[in-house]
Amino acid sequence: MNKVVLITGGVRSGKSAYAENYAANYPQVAYIATGEALDEEMTERISVHQSRRPLHWQTIEEPLQLASRLDSLLSDTCLIIDCLGLWVSNHLVRDETTALAIPQAFIATMEVKASELVAMLRQRTGPAIIVTNEVGLGLVPPYKLGRVFRDALGRVNCLLAQQADELYLCTASIPLCLKREGVILHG
Repeated sequence: MNKVVLITGGVRSGKSAYAENYAANYPQVAYIATGEALDEEMTERISVHQSRRPLHWQTIEEPLQLASRLDSLLSDTCLIIDCLGLWVSNHLVRDETTALAIPQAFIATMEVKASELVAMLRQRTGPAIIVTNEVGLGLVPPYKLGRVFRDALGRVNCLLAQQADELYLCTASIPLCLKREGVILHG
């Protein structure tokens, strides 16, 4: 059954583990990882995530081109995309000069990319579980780069939350369902 599930929450809130548990009910799972092992800390984080996944799950590392990467997957495979925060960050650092000079253009570009992703997900028959970081509960970042990231991811999250069939907020490893079957449950 085609459905889009968005799981959000703060850092270390249990989002990824919840997504993995949700996907465990499906026979075929493709895990699309947006993180890149650019330093020792990220290498360790990626290793921890990998160790939790069943060996029969397909892992695809794709830091930027999420929508186009879906073409190579079977339409009925359950997808986990983990995570949109890193995906937005990857785009931001690759075009940091332009993003800082014209933040609204960068944000608009990310909204277009997110819309393209949703359109590709809706063409599939299998479910898609998307993990993202909640950026609306913290402090205003003191640097422009942080504010551009927060604003871009916030807009991407809003777009996906509106399009999602199910929406969960994880806090301290406890998921709270905010939307099911397109109906907002808390608001």
